[in-house]
Amino acid sequence: MARIRDQDACPGALQVHQAADGALARVRLPGGMITAPQLESVAMAATRWASPAMELTSRGNIQIRAVTDTSAVAQALAASGLLPSDTHERVRNIVASPLSGRVGRFADIRAMVAELDDAIQAQPALAGLPGRFLFSIDDGRGDVSGLAADAGIQVVGEAAALLLAGRDTGLRFPPSEAVSALITVAVRFAEIRGTCWRIRELDDAGPLLAGFAATTEPGATWESSTRGPIGWIEQNDGRVTLGAAIPLGVLNARVGEYLAAINAPMVITPWRSVLVFDLDEEVADVALRVLAPMGLVFDENSPWLSISACTGSPGCERSAADVRADATALIDEPAAGHRHFVGCERACGSPVVGDVLVATGDGYRLRDAHP
Repeated sequence: MARIRDQDACPGALQVHQAADGALARVRLPGGMITAPQLESVAMAATRWASPAMELTSRGNIQIRAVTDTSAVAQALAASGLLPSDTHERVRNIVASPLSGRVGRFADIRAMVAELDDAIQAQPALAGLPGRFLFSIDDGRGDVSGLAADAGIQVVGEAAALLLAGRDTGLRFPPSEAVSALITVAVRFAEIRGTCWRIRELDDAGPLLAGFAATTEPGATWESSTRGPIGWIEQNDGRVTLGAAIPLGVLNARVGEYLAAINAPMVITPWRSVLVFDLDEEVADVALRVLAPMGLVFDENSPWLSISACTGSPGCERSAADVRADATALIDEPAAGHRHFVGCERACGSPVVGDVLVATGDGYRLRDAHP
């Protein structure tokens, strides 16, 4: 796929994007993991120097819009440990099974996420990866492999299967070698990509796997989902996880402060929801009663789980409509599956499956193919 620009303009916390409503900063959260103090820090930055309407992304990251003081925001994020590398901050793109190690009898891949994050930052060649390049680590339940990341690991029994663009390569590694395999693929992509931003854009991905020997039939894929775990979820250890969907991915900073006040580990999921872990039942009950009236969704049958949208107008100058307002107006309209409303053909944030509805200025049309 030919592109004019060698590098994409994906924003970070240091390299911001100038949107119609001001500077946009994106905070990478490998595996979506964030501590309570870190969320409090992001919410504080949004309140003081930006719009309080924080955005959760389809990669489990957080965006702050309309930033008035980019230096102050960056300093606050760095002080909270959210910017461990100036050179690699845009390329720490890792999605991972959010319930890993807590719910279900699957592999615990949390340490692997941290290992991969460290390995990315330690490899100078990866500083130049496009900001859209995505890694995934799936604990075996098949929840994030369906997101078709560029380079991924799917736990299969006692082995780690290597995936490229969401497809099984047929390669199997001991879990202890999985991160090394992902780094090898990413470094090779950085060397041969030309102006490609994603592995699926390569004419030939064969060089990425040179020297590896497949041990099983390649080509398998995993089903994609448009929603994450929601509601009251019992953990293996008897404690509780609360899963809350965030309507249209917009998390008000004040609500973020209440989430942080629970003082528990959290994950921002690729489905624009928040998981709060390791709660005693009493604490979980109080948290649910406080947060539900604030607009967080704990009902797995809610229509908010079947609708999403890009930023749209007035935040994005390319948008032909206020897509969030339009999506909200249509929330109760019957639909066969997931609907994602976008303001232009770029179709930002589109899920892998479902209908993508593009604003035309006079309504919406169904996009022919997913971006």
